[in-house]
Amino acid sequence: MMEREGRRVLAADPDWWRGAVIYQIYPRSYQDSDGDGVGDLAGITGRLDHIAGLGADAIWISPFFTSPMKDFGYDVSDYCDVDPMFGKLADFDALVARAHALGLRVMIDLVLSHTSDQHAWFKESRQNRSNDRADWYVWADPKPDGTPPNNWLSVFGGSAWEWDGRREQYFLHNFLASQPDLNLHHEPVQEALLDVARFWLKRGVDGFRLDTINFYFADKYLRDNPPLPKELRNDSIAPSVNPYNHQLHLFSKNQPENMNFLRKFRAVLNPYNAAAVGEVGDAQRGLEIMAEYTSGGDKVQMCYPFEMLQPTRLTAPLLEETFARMRAAAPDAWPCWSYSNHDTVRHITRWHLTAEAAKTYATLLVCLRGSLCLYQGEELGLPEAELALDELRDPYGIQFWPEFKGRDGARTPMVWVTDNANGGFSHGRPWLPVKPPHLPLSVAAQEGDETSILAHYRRALAFRRAHPVLRTGAMEEIRAQGEAATFLRRGEETLFCAFNLGDGVAEVLLPAGDWTVIGPELGSQPVAAGRASLPPWGICLAKRG
Repeated sequence: MMEREGRRVLAADPDWWRGAVIYQIYPRSYQDSDGDGVGDLAGITGRLDHIAGLGADAIWISPFFTSPMKDFGYDVSDYCDVDPMFGKLADFDALVARAHALGLRVMIDLVLSHTSDQHAWFKESRQNRSNDRADWYVWADPKPDGTPPNNWLSVFGGSAWEWDGRREQYFLHNFLASQPDLNLHHEPVQEALLDVARFWLKRGVDGFRLDTINFYFADKYLRDNPPLPKELRNDSIAPSVNPYNHQLHLFSKNQPENMNFLRKFRAVLNPYNAAAVGEVGDAQRGLEIMAEYTSGGDKVQMCYPFEMLQPTRLTAPLLEETFARMRAAAPDAWPCWSYSNHDTVRHITRWHLTAEAAKTYATLLVCLRGSLCLYQGEELGLPEAELALDELRDPYGIQFWPEFKGRDGARTPMVWVTDNANGGFSHGRPWLPVKPPHLPLSVAAQEGDETSILAHYRRALAFRRAHPVLRTGAMEEIRAQGEAATFLRRGEETLFCAFNLGDGVAEVLLPAGDWTVIGPELGSQPVAAGRASLPPWGICLAKRG
């Protein structure tokens, strides 16, 4: 019965993405089914009940395509096949079938800005300047002195240009030198990438997470980026030790040609009722770019900027400022908010959160206008894992150790049980170690404990489902009342939401009217005489009338 009902629900709602809760799976680290120490597609399939039970609407699976794994799958050598370490196409088909039976949509991570240098396209392109794919990547002649054509820098450190002796030219790589950038100014490249999307849509996927969506096009004149004043630098995209932060990346990304490509991509999605969420990696204009890419109904449906992924803890004033900027840029833009992902320090550690603070931020997230992304283990309150240098696998962390420890601390395996050194992730030696502080936070350890973070996430997601206004309703501007953030959600009902994001008591005033407190299971505080007194990390949720 559950399976038939799941299929019926999935077929009924073409706007499923609006307000959806999307659970990110990092496949190497979710569940290993064959004992080789690396998670795989069959392992994911076997654990989908956990995600359905959490109350998510969809899953996003980070790359599982054929790859030399220099950047752990974000360097694709074949877009239309599964890397053997993750299984086969048949395993992916089984995963989609099981997810759909449970009422879960399936989104997959498409990396369209670059490929691996082992991709057949690049192997052909680098042979000479006259082959059929000679223009499929961004190639440029050196300056007269032999140096790179401009000053662009790689996100992973150093120049964004790599010399190739066969063509006697440089090729662009915004990330690793083994990740050459595709030339989307060349129409055949666009068509090839759209065909990749069609391939997976025909296999039943419901949408895509688009990696580095604002990196698709570089300035065709290859103009130098200007310097960025020191006072404007931040480390939300790259660590402060990386000179990438010293430039305003005016020409190496965020180009206007991207808008037409996103319209083409949306036209491919529409017949399948599929959706896309784009990753906007920009420290200065992330919200504005998100607004451009999601407004008008003819580009991608959602984007997530980095405002809630930054090192600085999300406070009430920062929340007010973020939503004011977004409203000014484009009122109809649709964000997808997240606190953590596979590229950032887990927010429990990044913001130094207690368990009570983590619960408050979880409740805040489900009350915001937009869609949501939860990163695997977030629902357990996992902190960042502390790894030694010899345990690292991430080339980014190895490059900048010890000032920047890379991304492996957020990528360690999911912990399912406590009475197992590997947390139930694998019978073999995991590709990254399971650290002892994670084991007491396992799924099994939190099951049945109504005070646990896992139980709170389940209640919070159920609350969002019970109040559709939180998924699709309007949101009046956020106001900071001291350390408390307050706002209204309006639709078929009107809800007042207040969150004390500080360690002291906060007094908040409610708008005029009769209010009934809701959400006691989430810790919602009482209202008296039009005000609520919120203890540290306290909340108040109330319904008008």
